[in-house]
Amino acid sequence: MNSLSSIRAFAVDGDGVLYRGNEPLPGLADFFAFLHQHAVPVTLVTNNATQTQQSFSDKLARFGVTLPPDAIITASIATAEYLQKQFPPGTRMFAIGNGVRHALEAAGFTLAERDVAAVVVGMDTSLTYAHLRTATVHINNGAAFIGTNPDKSFPFEGGLAPGNGAILAALAAATGVEPFIVGKPYPPMFELALQKMGVDAAHAAMVGDRLETDILGGKNAGMRTIAVLSGVTSAAMLAERDIRPDRVFDGLEDLLTALRETRK
Repeated sequence: MNSLSSIRAFAVDGDGVLYRGNEPLPGLADFFAFLHQHAVPVTLVTNNATQTQQSFSDKLARFGVTLPPDAIITASIATAEYLQKQFPPGTRMFAIGNGVRHALEAAGFTLAERDVAAVVVGMDTSLTYAHLRTATVHINNGAAFIGTNPDKSFPFEGGLAPGNGAILAALAAATGVEPFIVGKPYPPMFELALQKMGVDAAHAAMVGDRLETDILGGKNAGMRTIAVLSGVTSAAMLAERDIRPDRVFDGLEDLLTALRETRK
């Protein structure tokens, strides 16, 4: 039996899977049209903690894809929802990263510089030493240390730049405390995606281009895993790594062709 035939819902990564920067990848609109035609739920699950759900929805709309904001899970949104289960409304928190600040405020938390219960760290391209110093003091004083995602780098036009994982590493080195991380490959984001789509893990697939986040996290969550080679992972890298996806495709176009075969 084709292993794709029992999949009832798809969680998909963004950059490297659906688009590369501001350019859609081949097959994007047709892939979503197919899922919509067959009433297959889909969520965008991204470790990007800098943008809002609406900004991702708008971006996809420019590519001819309709995906409502509530079907988009960013690392910031997942972190805020996780913290709602750990802390009461109004809890004071110190946040690094505009995406995190927006999500925490929307979730009912109070952003503060003093007397905080948690330090929440997301990607911040305007990071200063003062931010790191304040966060270090709070963590050393017993505040919970939460990271949105562990990505050590991210691609930009000139190559690779430090990611949120690099910020977390600096704070961990300064405090001796390791962060609790919500984003991929850790469970909270996958659990939230399954909840939103209304399916169990055995009948859902994670489609991604990063083995250490998308594929490993999907496997740990009990989901089917589909790697595409349109992003950071090449066929050569795939052969060298111990993380093995259930299926591998060059990109969305090839995945869509295989999905269509299951409907014949």
